[in-house]
Amino acid sequence: MSAVTVILSRAQQGDPKAAEELLPLVYEELRRLAAHNMAQESAGQTLQPTALVHEAWLRLVGANHPQFEGRGHFFCAAAEAMRRILIENARRKGRLKRGAEWRRVDLEKLDVAVATDDEALLAVHEALDKLAAIDPAGAQLIKLRFFAGMSNIEAAQALGLAERTAKRTWAYARAWLHEELTKPS
Repeated sequence: MSAVTVILSRAQQGDPKAAEELLPLVYEELRRLAAHNMAQESAGQTLQPTALVHEAWLRLVGANHPQFEGRGHFFCAAAEAMRRILIENARRKGRLKRGAEWRRVDLEKLDVAVATDDEALLAVHEALDKLAAIDPAGAQLIKLRFFAGMSNIEAAQALGLAERTAKRTWAYARAWLHEELTKPS
């Protein structure tokens, strides 16, 4: 019998120290299993293999008396626990309340006032009026940046804002304006 099987047998019999002895023996194998599972996941996964191992470990030995018939059964249970954690994580990321419909937008590459036709100019004007009602500083910052051609630092100085405040205001106002201009009429 391997050391893992002996320790699993002791854990099954209720030995509280067995789990502490088991982790160092199986940690590297669990880590490899987690890395293999993570390699099959899509890009942008925020969960790391180490965190996956730790979460799976807590699920495996968190029960009062874990029941494993041997080394193979233990690693099958570990693989199943990791699979469930990855599925739960994917579902959590996909929920609308967690921003599943949101997409990352590079604010520096976003040009909302590029079109020069009259209709687009009127749309920007109306959107800026709406923005001014809820965020006057944001509307002013947009006007200075887009229509006066000022840099963020120059616009911040003109409005008497701290540079960091101007940067945050710029990010919000520009995203808001983009959303307003791209939503269906």
